[in-house]
Amino acid sequence: MRRPLPLENYETRETRPPVAAPASPAVPAAFVADAEIERTLDAIDVEAVRREYKSQDAFVYLEKFLPQTITQSLIAAARAVTPNVNRNYLPGHKQGGSVSRHTLDEHAPFVAELYRSPALMRFLERLAGERLLPSPQDDPHAYALYYYTRPGDHIGWHYDTSYYKGRRYTLLLGVVDESSCLLEYRLHTRNPGVPQVDGAVAYPPGALVFFDGDKLHHRITPLGDNEERISLTFEYVTDPRMGAGQRFISNMKDAVAYFGFRQVFRQILGRTKR
Repeated sequence: MRRPLPLENYETRETRPPVAAPASPAVPAAFVADAEIERTLDAIDVEAVRREYKSQDAFVYLEKFLPQTITQSLIAAARAVTPNVNRNYLPGHKQGGSVSRHTLDEHAPFVAELYRSPALMRFLERLAGERLLPSPQDDPHAYALYYYTRPGDHIGWHYDTSYYKGRRYTLLLGVVDESSCLLEYRLHTRNPGVPQVDGAVAYPPGALVFFDGDKLHHRITPLGDNEERISLTFEYVTDPRMGAGQRFISNMKDAVAYFGFRQVFRQILGRTKR
């Protein structure tokens, strides 16, 4: 499950662009990051990763994925927005902090650039076997940082339920991991007649986890004393439409459990005033 992976001939709807020029002061960070992702993928057997992903019911883990330069940029972004962390405690379910895409857009735009990397999205489409789209502009979960900084910080067993009309895929990237926390998961929980498979990984900086949010039952085990863990989540969808009722549920969940009412509903009110 941890092997790096010659690109197969799976076709997406995008044309593969040329690799960007080496980094220089004149080259935007977005192009540099995309070129580095391209070089990483040249050394990965994507077909083998895709087979593993399918055999594990839409779940795969790669211990080493992001180039060191990108990982360092993400660490710097996570440190830059630490004053904006919103902490939540839901008894029996979760404890920890989070920073939404809206705050990242203001204070750490590199995260948004990586989220929209064409090379990264092509890779994820090849794993999923279908067209993936960025989450809508008003979705605070589109990309977000999650902070485990106090003893006991955790999140209980859950699915990344999609309130969209299509599927929602989750990409987890390790940013900081000086902890004993584990991502524990259960495979095939919604496949009648297929034995459940339990597993656990500790994804260090630069590691990747990719899965269908409605299929993987998972949790993060509690943080110990004098430990720290920061992870980055990207969410992609196959259909960005959402019904009014689902939108209300999604907004309330985001406000209560993650980003706070001010962060979530400030975006909604701002949109209605325009």
